[in-house]
Amino acid sequence: MTVTIGNHVIGGGRPAYVIAEIGLNHNGDVAIAKELIDVAVAAGADAVKFQKRTPEICTPEHMRDIPRETPWGTMTYLDYRYRVEFGLEQYIELSDYALLRGLDLFASPWDVPSVKFLEKLQVPAHKVASACLTDVPLLEALRDTGKPIILSTGMSTMEQIDAAIDVLGTDQLVLMHATSTYPMEPDEANLRMIPALRNRYPGVPVGYSGHERGLQISLAAVALGAVAVERHITLDRTMWGSDHAASLEPTGLTHLIRDIRIVEQALGDGVKRVYEGERAPMAKLRRVSA
Repeated sequence: MTVTIGNHVIGGGRPAYVIAEIGLNHNGDVAIAKELIDVAVAAGADAVKFQKRTPEICTPEHMRDIPRETPWGTMTYLDYRYRVEFGLEQYIELSDYALLRGLDLFASPWDVPSVKFLEKLQVPAHKVASACLTDVPLLEALRDTGKPIILSTGMSTMEQIDAAIDVLGTDQLVLMHATSTYPMEPDEANLRMIPALRNRYPGVPVGYSGHERGLQISLAAVALGAVAVERHITLDRTMWGSDHAASLEPTGLTHLIRDIRIVEQALGDGVKRVYEGERAPMAKLRRVSA
């Protein structure tokens, strides 16, 4: 089974769909968000993804008044959450900016009003963050949009994943194996979950959402059949904010996508053949002909 997002077909032997996760790494600045979109374009990504929250819903009550040191001074945690959220006008500007550069743009909504917000943008798909996999009202709202849904499976049991899929259905679903530690260590990657998820949910495309340092694990995921790869991106890992340290800088994203395409070429089709480049060595080295 394949899933179509924008002009891209996911699964069915197509090239891996690469999502550059901007998340909140724009730090509430449209100019930084545009720079990150430019980074994604230059590297050859297929999509950029943001996160959308309604702060008064998503911020736990016990955390709202906690002081937080920010680049804009000391403010409550709730005020900080408002400070880094984009409004509709800003999202329209960013959506147009990405579209004109050939990228899909969508987001992870963290609450039902954010689903309605993103629907106003006519996004081509929605992403369910791992933290939201058990939020049934949110899943129902996403299902009811009729849009393709990408479901990350970090911090979740198989029973919880089953329950989420029971709500969402499988017709337009892409599963993403993930481990929600930031940054993730190699011994927590458990990449064999990619074929395990594929076997458990036949016909559902399975990709990989990574939070590790470096490129090797994401490349191994592609070798194991991941049909989509999502990685956080940043202009600089030393920037202020919670996700920058586990993100790829521009050169890292460029190298990742370059190497994904090389791995895809190297996987071949599984049909044994003698290549033209082997004929000269065969004539030189093989003593006994068949």
